[in-house]
Amino acid sequence: MSRTQVLDREVGRAMSALSAAAKKGLGDPVLAELVMIRASQLNHCAFCLDMHLRAARENGVPESRLQLLNAWEEAEDLYSERERAALALTEAVTVPTDGFVPDEVYDAAAGHFGEAELAHLVALITVINGWNRIMVSHRVPPGGHRP
Repeated sequence: MSRTQVLDREVGRAMSALSAAAKKGLGDPVLAELVMIRASQLNHCAFCLDMHLRAARENGVPESRLQLLNAWEEAEDLYSERERAALALTEAVTVPTDGFVPDEVYDAAAGHFGEAELAHLVALITVINGWNRIMVSHRVPPGGHRP
């Protein structure tokens, strides 16, 4: 398989369906994009970063929030408590410490999201990590996304 042939059609459809369901259940397109950008930053996925930065801009996210997302903990005034809880959970799921998500991180997210929303948030974090790993392993360059 060439590095540019990333997924077979059936797997691509399944991943896309999971992405769509997770985003829909979360109900906040800006939060979804922030989560996907942050995971993509952590995973060094240029393809997904390019795609989700474009989507965030289309959703009206100001450049200051996008430029400082990598330092969201220090840029407290730019992100709501809910967004901060989601970003902390994103980091904990993407780069698990000691092999698990710390209870305090999960509990903080649970304090801002209902049970169904939290399930969709974890699914969104999981699927973007999957997409990141697929794109990074095939070295898919940025700019090739076709909606």
